[in-house]
Formats: sequence, structure tokens, C-alpha cells
Amino acid sequence: MHDDLIARARVWLAEDPDTETRAELAGLIDAGDVKELSARFSGTLQFGTAGLRGELGAGPMRMNRGVVIRAAAGLAAYLKKNGTPHGGQDAGLVVIGYDARHKSADFARDTAAVMTGAGLRAAVLPRPLPTPVLAFAIRHLGAVAGVEVTASHNPPRDNGYKVYLGDGSQIVPPADAGIAAEIDAIASLHDVPRPDAGWETLDDAVLDAYLARTDAVLAAGSPRTARTVYTAMHGVGRDVLLAAFARAGFPEPVLVAEQADPDPDFPTVAFPNPEEPGAMDLAFARARATRPDLVIANDPDADRCAVAVPDGGDWRMLRGDEVGSLLAAHLVRRGVSGTFAESIVSSSLLGRIAGKAGLPYEETLTGFKWIARVDGLRYGYEEALGYCVDPEGVRDKDGITAALLITELASELKEEGRTLLDLLDDLAVEHGLHATDQLSVRVQDLSLIADAMRRLRERPPAELAGLPVTRAEDLTRGTDRLPPTDGLRYTLDGARVIVRPSGTEPKLKCYLEVVVPVAHRAGLPSARTRATELLTAIKHDLSTAAGI
Repeated sequence: MHDDLIARARVWLAEDPDTETRAELAGLIDAGDVKELSARFSGTLQFGTAGLRGELGAGPMRMNRGVVIRAAAGLAAYLKKNGTPHGGQDAGLVVIGYDARHKSADFARDTAAVMTGAGLRAAVLPRPLPTPVLAFAIRHLGAVAGVEVTASHNPPRDNGYKVYLGDGSQIVPPADAGIAAEIDAIASLHDVPRPDAGWETLDDAVLDAYLARTDAVLAAGSPRTARTVYTAMHGVGRDVLLAAFARAGFPEPVLVAEQADPDPDFPTVAFPNPEEPGAMDLAFARARATRPDLVIANDPDADRCAVAVPDGGDWRMLRGDEVGSLLAAHLVRRGVSGTFAESIVSSSLLGRIAGKAGLPYEETLTGFKWIARVDGLRYGYEEALGYCVDPEGVRDKDGITAALLITELASELKEEGRTLLDLLDDLAVEHGLHATDQLSVRVQDLSLIADAMRRLRERPPAELAGLPVTRAEDLTRGTDRLPPTDGLRYTLDGARVIVRPSGTEPKLKCYLEVVVPVAHRAGLPSARTRATELLTAIKHDLSTAAGI
């Protein structure tokens, strides 16, 4: 076993094109570090509907140039076999974008080299840019596919590889399995041609076209007076967001200087995710000093948008479901047409808003790879701070255009002497108070997640927070509207719970929602108290049932 492990490591070492990971792996081999080598050679990093994502390092279970070259070669082979089955006018063009994480530029260059060596045309964005710019570029240029090198809001030690096809949407089955099969068929990196040149580095024309498209998100002549504090969370959003806000005529956002520049080490935050505790502390401090109307945050690749508002003398983060509902109400007020869509883990309030407006509504599995494929989509969102407000331009979540739209809404309300919180109150009175929360457990040992899911399947709870479970669904079987997925859904009287493993992080995620009727505005405080009590009790009971 030990000899076989060392032998496999030496084969990998002989092919590794990166001096850093070669030195790392050689050190492990020389030290005879069986534990670490076993972790890195226990399998291969699996390519799926999220593409690839994992910790940087040497070996097939880590993100590195060898793994990326294989992924690119598999994608190239898939595209050459399948032509343009998912849209795109130019069967030979693949667009490549990347963020500012460690190794992102290297992975982008390797992808361009592999595509060129395979006889395809590669076009690389000119510098680290937001993921939605890449998603836009695919449709704008008529490409057959696109690749974004990013790990979004993951810790600094991670990187990832996100694949889009020619419709501008992220891959879904069976494309993921088809690409994975082509990756598995690659025997050696020596079989993958990688010329040193031959691909195109795009200029700013694509970015300029994206920024011009952002103008269409806003209503002509709408108020543009709301003042913002903005943090890029050490990512790539700053310059693009500032340019978009300037084009729109909003006041220039006040920057959180400590987090404004791209920095792959994310030095001021434990996790570069606006949802994580402490991540917004610097932004709130800046807001207390400058007293804006709202705080805007992007995650590092700027496909997510977080919003905070003044509340009782301090600042409060709005939940993704709250922002999602506010944007929906804003679009309804503007008289838009088309389908509103969300994932099953997001608040059911969107369906009520759409229904009252006479608009079509759809639920999908988790992820914008599914939301973006809804027929006639006009607006889609997911509770994890993702919003698609211009699906014809970007068929994915977009933290830049979402920031524009929420700032327009805040400006309109400001002109009326009202706030985003006032509009949330209106929605609660109109549709009932929809309160959401999440029980999220990060683990080191992934088997703990499997154990919790098995425990819930074998002994599903009969009640939570004293509310009887009226329906328990194992989503691995799919439903009449949803394809199979690893998840559980419990329907209660006035509440809903969904449990699933995260697709991008070592977490078990439980999504909770309670709906409390509200007869009039005076009843809102007691409704909120009741909702908080129910959510707290559901968390406790669910944690006990799952053994987490």
C-alpha cells in the first residue's frame, strides 16, 4: 500500500508543470508522509455541476495546474464532440475569466493554452474581473462555452473552476457527466498539447459592453439619490461597481479602504463572505462614521450582493430573502412581465408576490445553474445573496446589477420619506410575515454530514417546535417538478424546513422558514417575536434530530 502510494505520487510528480506544487509533493515523498499523501491521492477532485472547487496544493485531490489542465482538456474534447448543443454561434470560441485568488491567472492561461492546442479559439478577459462579466461575455461574443476561475467566497486556501455553456448558464446534467467522462479519459498530461501562445487577450470592449448593459437595469428618470458605503471584500468588484454607479448617476460610494484592493489572502476577514460573522464589521464602522442610506457588499468575485440598512440607531444586515423580496416588489411596481423564479431553499414570499401580480412563478433546485434555465425568466434569486435582475444580459447571479437595482429602490423610497424596512413591513402586512433563518454546520470530517442525512432519513422528525410535520419528502427521488437531489424537505403548518449538504463547502445546511399572519402594522412586533421563537425552537429540535 505504501509503495503503491509513493509510486502514484511519483507519476504525478513527473507530470506536474508547476514548480511550487512539484517542490511541495517532492517534500512529502521524501518525508514519507503517508497520511498527507493518502489524503491527496485518495481519489480525484470530482468535476460536477459546480465544476471544480477545492484546496490549493499538489495531487489529484487538490486544485492545481495538473488538475486544471485535465479539466480544460476534458471540456475541449466535450465541445469538439458536441458542437453547440447549448447555444453559442461560434463553435470554436471559449471565453475565459478569472478572479484575483492565488493561481487564478495561471489556471486561466493553462485553460487558454489547452483550448488553443485542441484547435479551439480561446479569448481571455484582460485582467481579474467579476464573474458576471464572464457570464455576459459568453452571450455577447456568441461563444460555445466559458470558464471562470474562482472560488467565490471560499477561504483563501481554495480555488475553483466554473464552466458555462453557450447559453451563458452554468452546466447541469448531463453535460457535467459528459465533461467528467472526457476528463477521466486523459491518460497523461503529456498527451495534452499546450502551446505557449495563440490565444487572444481581450481588451476592455467586453467590459464596456457589460457596463452599457447595466444601464438597462434601471428605469429611465428614476431617482438616484441614495448614498452608499461599499466593500469589495478584498475581491474584484470595486472598479466595475464604481464605474456602473458613475454611469447611473448615483453618488459615488464611500469605500471600505481596508477591503477595497484585491488581496488573495483576505487579511481582514476569517471568511470572505458577507454572511459570515465579523465580515461586515469594517463596513459598519465606515457607515457609522459617514451615515449613508445603505451599505453594499460584494463577495470576492462580485456575483453576490449583500445589503445592510440603518435600524434603531445601528446597522442591520438584510437577509438574502429580504433583499430578494424587495427587488421583486420593486420590479412588480415597475410593471415588468415574465417569470419570477427562485430555488427551493429561498422564501416562499416570492411566489406570493408574483401570484398577486399575475406573474408566472417557478421553483428550482439550489443554484443559478437551474434558476437561469427557467423559461421566460425575468427575475430570479437565491437566499445566499444571489440575484439575477437582467437575465438577457447575464444568465447568472450578478452582484453589480443587483447593487444598482437595490440602490434605485432605496432612492425611490427616500424620495417618499420611506426606507427599505418600511417596504418590508408593507410586504409582511400584505402577505404575512415570512421569516427565514439557517442552521449551518461546518465540519472537518465529511462523514458527519452523511451521518446526519442518514439519521434524518431513518428517523424523520414527527414535529418541530411543536408544529406537526405534515409532509416529509426525500428529494433524492425527485418530484413532479424537480429532478433528484440530495436533500430533505419537511412541510409544517406555517413553516418549512429543507436540509442539504452544501455543494461548495464542507457544510450541512438547513433552511428554515416560518409564516406568521399579520392583520395590520400594529401586529408586526408580536408577529416578529412569534417568528423568532418558532425559528429558535425549530433549530433546536432539528439539531437534535440530526445529531449535529
